[in-house]
Amino acid sequence: MMLTYEAIDADGRKTRDTVEASDAREAVEQLRRRGYYVTRIDEAAGRKAAAAARLASSDATALPLKTLVIFTRQMAMLLRAGSGVVPAIAAIKRQTRKPNHAALLQMLISDLEEGGTLTVAFRKHPHTFDSVYCAVVAAGEASATLTEMFERLATMVAKRRALRNKIIGSMMYPALLMAMSFSIILTLLFFVIPRFSGMFEQLGVEPPSSTKFLLAVSGMLKGYWPLFMGGAIVGLAGGGAFFTSAVGRQWLSNLQIRIPGFGRLRSFLIQAQIFRTIGTLVESNVGILEALGLARGATRNGRFQTLFDDIEEAVTSGGSLGTAFEASGLVEPYICQAVHTGEESGNMGGALTYAADLLDETNTEVINTTMKLVEPIILIGLGVVVGTVAVSLFVPLFDLTSAMR
Repeated sequence: MMLTYEAIDADGRKTRDTVEASDAREAVEQLRRRGYYVTRIDEAAGRKAAAAARLASSDATALPLKTLVIFTRQMAMLLRAGSGVVPAIAAIKRQTRKPNHAALLQMLISDLEEGGTLTVAFRKHPHTFDSVYCAVVAAGEASATLTEMFERLATMVAKRRALRNKIIGSMMYPALLMAMSFSIILTLLFFVIPRFSGMFEQLGVEPPSSTKFLLAVSGMLKGYWPLFMGGAIVGLAGGGAFFTSAVGRQWLSNLQIRIPGFGRLRSFLIQAQIFRTIGTLVESNVGILEALGLARGATRNGRFQTLFDDIEEAVTSGGSLGTAFEASGLVEPYICQAVHTGEESGNMGGALTYAADLLDETNTEVINTTMKLVEPIILIGLGVVVGTVAVSLFVPLFDLTSAMR
């Protein structure tokens, strides 16, 4: 269990923290070996800390990407300043406000104080520190270059977050337009069109086919909206369950590459992540085959999984990495040329990182261009719908007015 304690260290300073032990006596003995004089042990608070620690290791409370970026940058800064690993994590923990995050950092500290390595401590929290992150840290521990590895990780994680924010930011306005369009259409169908239905009946006007269709759709939605609402809820729940399953994620990943326009962007996004992962690992002195195995987890897409098989076969048989990329038809020629140059110069990691930077620039341009095209398309579509409704409703009234003159 986790026990909260108050103690005085060898310099006479008071400290308050948590320690993991089976009971209070064992905790006091552990702290005494570290040079602390214990003044208080709080088991009740310790149980709360243990509950927070269990929550911190769960899927739902994994560190968000923004927090992971900050943590990685702080670790790089503190290690560069000469701090040890445990004091660095402890310093970050003291600044952490969320209990779950603080509990996770305390678990890291406890694992390190018990003699474990930082890589082993990270691997106990795979939903926060993925396999690539752990591999880079392991390379840093093996080569005594942990500071440089955290700096590389800070760059890699920050670029991933920047791209994600770019995509989300670009989609906000189109999503707002779509929501507004949907609400306008529902307002027309539920409130505006039914009023015209009663007006046509009172005037004895025979509306045209387009108007009859709108009146029928409006009447159906207004009369059976609970069924439509229930069907929509069931459809969303079923779709959510399917797309969160392994089969659904695999199917969606394979479909994304085949969508015209969007497929090319999705392919470039996957390539950028793969190249940056492999490049960072190779620069961190991780073997190419191990780097390929770790980068394979960046996507579920069947075509890219086949590409990984071809690359591993080429590397094993002494072939060229760039040739395998070129033969796949997925990778752009200028990217393949950059990989060829890296192989010839012996700077494979740098070449792959450079290729990832090129793809990030291309992705930013494609995202901006796509969103600039999507926005007017949505507005035009909304205008067509509203215009069609207006013409279908008002033309019969105009005809009636002309006939009465």
